[in-house]
Amino acid sequence: MATSLDMVETFGTTPFDYESGELCRKGDIRELIAKFLPLLYSLVFIVGLLGNVLVLVILIKYKRLRILTNIYLLNLAISDLLFLFTLPFWIHYIMWSDWVFGHGMCKVVSGFYFTGLYGEIFFIILLTIDRYLAIVHAVFALRARTVTFGVITSIVTWGLAVLAALPEFIFQETENVLQGSYCNPVYPEDGAQSWKHFYALRVNVLVLALPLLVMAICYAGIIKTLLRCPNKKKYKAIRLIFVIMVVFFIFWTPYNLALLLYTFQATLFGYDCKQSKDLDLALLVTQVIAYSHCCVNPVIYAFVGERFRKYLRHFFYRHVLVYLSKYIPFLPSEKLERTSSVSPSTAEPELSIVF
Repeated sequence: MATSLDMVETFGTTPFDYESGELCRKGDIRELIAKFLPLLYSLVFIVGLLGNVLVLVILIKYKRLRILTNIYLLNLAISDLLFLFTLPFWIHYIMWSDWVFGHGMCKVVSGFYFTGLYGEIFFIILLTIDRYLAIVHAVFALRARTVTFGVITSIVTWGLAVLAALPEFIFQETENVLQGSYCNPVYPEDGAQSWKHFYALRVNVLVLALPLLVMAICYAGIIKTLLRCPNKKKYKAIRLIFVIMVVFFIFWTPYNLALLLYTFQATLFGYDCKQSKDLDLALLVTQVIAYSHCCVNPVIYAFVGERFRKYLRHFFYRHVLVYLSKYIPFLPSEKLERTSSVSPSTAEPELSIVF
């Protein structure tokens, strides 16, 4: 399975692990994964799907794609949905330890998985830079932050995400064994270890180091500007900035550290069976936490915006509560119809920095 480095060692072709001639039984870890991981992935899938589909619906229905920030928000939601699309395949694979979807789907699902993951990170970086330009370089931003610029940078970003995920499209293969078929990365024999190290370093640089560096630089400039300029919303904005950074750090840092330790465990510590099983478990737990970030994205980058929340309330009244009032007697249908008929005011200034 492509969801972490060589997870097949844990729930793939064998419940054992061989290192330095030592036999390490990992059947208990495999059973634990098969029991709990599908449930956790299912929860991430349902919550993430609901949140990101709502973002897409609100952005498209209310035609708010004339603003650069919203173009990036739309692409961020698409990235998350592309990532979430692959989870049902992995859930089935983990539950049955058998890849039944064929060789082509093994490559496609793995490639989409990582394209969505890298796309999510890259569009978070673009949103951060967009905020920086809108606040710190407001005059330049008026000229640069156009729809055309948003479309071009989005296309380039998707190209970079596909390029970053290219090894998964190339090396992911199906293998047939007695127990069933498996979808695993199959690297060249003479460079397998180097490719595993490259995978761990690539994920740590692109998913953690790069976005944190961009966030630190951009948000430092944003905070300086907000502290200098009198603005009644500046403290709320600064608080939101810290929330964004802290949440990103909490969700992604444990997984990236666990991945590094897992990949270089033989080099750093030598080989120990108990330690290897502990790292397997740590990698899987932190991975679920990291991938849950796609459920938080809609809350942080869309729902916190005041205007976005008004659109969401309008949509909820008009398309959910009004419909339910026909079947639930205690819902005041007349009041709901009057409320839903009033569109959110278009006279309010757009909060293009999502504060």
